Amino acid sequence: MKDSMYVIPVINLALIFIPVAVVIGIMVKWMHPIKSTMVALARMVIQLVLVGYVLTFIFETDYPWLIAAILTTMALIASWISLRMVPELRNILYKNAVISVFLASFGTIAIVTQGVLRLQPWYAPQFMIPLAGMIFANSMNSISLAAERFFSEKERGTNYTNSRRIAFKAALIPNVNSLYAVGLVSLPGMMTGQILSGVSPLIAVRYQIMVMCMVFGAAGIAAAIFLFLCKNVDIPSQVLQKDESQNK
Repeated sequence: MKDSMYVIPVINLALIFIPVAVVIGIMVKWMHPIKSTMVALARMVIQLVLVGYVLTFIFETDYPWLIAAILTTMALIASWISLRMVPELRNILYKNAVISVFLASFGTIAIVTQGVLRLQPWYAPQFMIPLAGMIFANSMNSISLAAERFFSEKERGTNYTNSRRIAFKAALIPNVNSLYAVGLVSLPGMMTGQILSGVSPLIAVRYQIMVMCMVFGAAGIAAAIFLFLCKNVDIPSQVLQKDESQNK
């Protein structure tokens, strides 16, 4: 196997936009608005190029405080986004989301980086940032699903215990589906990237098992903590009135 990943020339990379152009052409032919799609594609390219430069700088840094500040910022943003499905309750629930993300995510990060990988130094950014990003994202998604389902059940008059059970099950559906599908339906990104870079599939599998377990664990713990903290949260009457008026 090759020792390093093939570096894609920019002119070769441009070829992948051929199927993208086909889809855009179909959208035009079928009179589907393409403005938002074109903006999304442009943003994707610009954002990824910019983040490439930023990560290059971060990976070369030797300041643990900077890595800690980046992780904290990522966690705070993830906590805010996690409540996107319940915007009327965002200010009320943000503290609960922050506590849930921080406890579940940073606990899992510590186990992965200091127990499994034994990073030296502990803040090695080329490992810490990508792994933390995966953990934060999955914690964010599980809280988002749990919040939406939990308060939907509460509005229907379901008691706390049943609302928590239903919400927790819903929060874990994406992760459980991934556990079923990995290796049979899909080869996840980290494993694929390592194989393409020349790593033995048997070694790549170990890393993927680590990733699957860490995201499942962080997602489940985050959702559980969030639902526990929501036990005594009451839905404001104005929110209920707003929902009722929208349903009429």
